Amino acid sequence: MNGVLWVIMFGLFSLGVWLFSAAFAVVGFEAPIFILGILLVSASLAIPFHVLGQSQKN
Repeated sequence: MNGVLWVIMFGLFSLGVWLFSAAFAVVGFEAPIFILGILLVSASLAIPFHVLGQSQKN
């Protein structure tokens, strides 16, 4: 489970960072793409903390 979770987290984190840089190349949609990047990076950090926190309680 931890390996799959790490791959998903790394993918979300990488996509979020890529969206940070891609936001400046898209005219007219800079803010929504940048905010989506922030949300993806936040999710990539929040998901493992939440899942790993739940698995340690059992």
